[in-house]
Amino acid sequence: MKILKFFILFFFFISCNKGGFLTSVNSPDNKILLDFKIVDGRLLYSINKEDKAVISESSLGLILKNDIDLTKGFKIKNQKQTSFNDNWNPLFGEYKTIKNNYNQLTLELNNNKTEINIEFRIYNDGVAFRYILPKQKSIQNYDLMDEITEFNLSSKDSAWWIPGFSYRRYEFLYANTGIDDISKKVYSDLVEEISYDSLGIDAAHTPLTIKKNNGILISIHEANLVDYSSMTLSPKGKGSLEVELYPWSDGIKVKSDNGIKSSWRTIHIAENSSGLLESNLILNLNDDPDEKDDFSWVKPGKYMGVWWEMIGTNESTWWPSKYHGANTKKVFNYIDFASKHGFNGLLVEGWNKGWYPGWCCSGNGIPFSFTESLEDFDFKKISLYSSKKNISIVGHHETGGQIENYENQLEDAFKLYNQMGVKYIKTGYVNDVSRNIKRTDQNGNIIREWHHGQYMINHFHKVIELASKYKLSIITHEPIKDTGLSRTFPNFISREGAKGQEFNGFSSNGVNHATDLPFTRLLSGPMDYTPGIFQLNNFRYDKPGGKIDKNATVPSTLAKELALYVVYYSPMQMAADLPKHYKKHLRAFDFIKNVPVNWETKIILNSKISEYLTIARKDIDSDNWYVGGITDEKKRNFKINLDFLDESKDYTAKIYKDTSETHWDKNPMEYSIESIKVNKDSKLDIYLAPGGGFAIEIIKN
Repeated sequence: MKILKFFILFFFFISCNKGGFLTSVNSPDNKILLDFKIVDGRLLYSINKEDKAVISESSLGLILKNDIDLTKGFKIKNQKQTSFNDNWNPLFGEYKTIKNNYNQLTLELNNNKTEINIEFRIYNDGVAFRYILPKQKSIQNYDLMDEITEFNLSSKDSAWWIPGFSYRRYEFLYANTGIDDISKKVYSDLVEEISYDSLGIDAAHTPLTIKKNNGILISIHEANLVDYSSMTLSPKGKGSLEVELYPWSDGIKVKSDNGIKSSWRTIHIAENSSGLLESNLILNLNDDPDEKDDFSWVKPGKYMGVWWEMIGTNESTWWPSKYHGANTKKVFNYIDFASKHGFNGLLVEGWNKGWYPGWCCSGNGIPFSFTESLEDFDFKKISLYSSKKNISIVGHHETGGQIENYENQLEDAFKLYNQMGVKYIKTGYVNDVSRNIKRTDQNGNIIREWHHGQYMINHFHKVIELASKYKLSIITHEPIKDTGLSRTFPNFISREGAKGQEFNGFSSNGVNHATDLPFTRLLSGPMDYTPGIFQLNNFRYDKPGGKIDKNATVPSTLAKELALYVVYYSPMQMAADLPKHYKKHLRAFDFIKNVPVNWETKIILNSKISEYLTIARKDIDSDNWYVGGITDEKKRNFKINLDFLDESKDYTAKIYKDTSETHWDKNPMEYSIESIKVNKDSKLDIYLAPGGGFAIEIIKN
């Protein structure tokens, strides 16, 4: 070992004298190898897992305003290698304890008079790196014009992706193509017509899940995204992807007068699809809360809502009308039902002034008030009643993408919610036009920004920080993607950030979208998908007071809707359907009532990307286990091994499953429930109907 260290040190000095440099770092288990080199002043890295290439030699660098080119002319000033191995306990989550173990390479680099640092962390399940450009005399302006970060793969590698620089943020179905085929035209040909959306470049959002031709699976994403711009990945041909940041309206990618610290660029590496789902890489790259901040008041839970009857069944309206949903009498009825069945919260949408039939979705129109209630919504009376029933109102702030209007009212709105005993807020940012977030510049001109640029990233951060001041937890819809900030701010409790259940109310996600999400969007963090729809057909009216639309279908089965509470993690889970629909299936509703939202551990029992997935989770507060399994349009038979149960202990398993007659389209609401005695040696034969699933509650006797 001493001889090896001497050789590396000797090579380092010889290389530096010739203007080059090479160093390598292994993962703690020695299976992943990062090579970093400087060749003719250019920064290059590559990653291998054992004998297989993960990332071929790829370039690194930044370009600043005023022609400051930080992609070439580099020399090594200093390097430092360290190791870290510790456990930490999240306030709540999928695991009681998370291991954080990595080897780190810190590089101090010099480009003429400019200094820049790059940090690499090599884990057993992936690699992360970031740029740190400290404040220095040689730079007067730190505005970032481009980030030249490459991920060189192979043209034979394929990806599951959604388009960046497009009109509807992350709310798309997934395409599966070669990585060189990522484009709006290809997406339009295969999935949905968006080729008319000419703003911006061809790129994919992250997490970008890739199956390499050599069998390795990777997910490229980012962690700890703060005061920077959201990263997309643009194909450059021959298997190469390059970072493309969302620009400000003037073309600058990141604005700063005090140096730059990028988010972590992450490459999660797995040998199979189950390995993708077992990583805590994103959370590990974020920081614990500040020691002075107490987040013990943040509590996970389950909620219902005055919501599906507007967006799903279309029998009520958000705006004032004969069919207005958020009226005091109706909210009382929801509170009674939620309280009787042990829920923590009730979402109420359409309570405030500003709603009208044409409110959606261009960022124009009547601005919302976040402190003034509609006449038939008595906030004070509802607050008092919900408090007596141990139900917290989940407040709703739909901004319509009008950010300045929201920020001008933000503190007053949070003060009001604090006074009314509200503990959670669902925020919304519906603005379905590309680069259409309006802001006013210093000259009074209206400027339009991207939803994913630095302006909006800083806005979301501002909301979370102010919400923590008023002890409010935020569930964000139409958010910036999850990058693990819930570790630092546990009150950032959940978010949407994908094409969720709501689209099944007014259009359709198709039957296979549900099996795409765990291997794509959910790799970044929890999702407020809003599962639990029980009336899967004949549920939608053509208009309030109108007739049933017999063509409307939620592409699922009732048993699959139960499974989603285990398969899709969120600290705040919604029972999205209406009380009248749950009353028809109260025995199945028991599973939603009983299933926890805070877990001790999870085990992936089987999986294949976009086809099927079964997860077992252990309740953090008991010895009980919960299992959920889902499939795509194909029927399947699973043999579920219960060897994760305690030795020599007996359990009762309550199984909710499809029957041989169930079908997501033809017969979605048929299911069976059975209870059987099980133990560690038990194996269960489970049938999943086309588009179906199953859920199991395993209670220790």
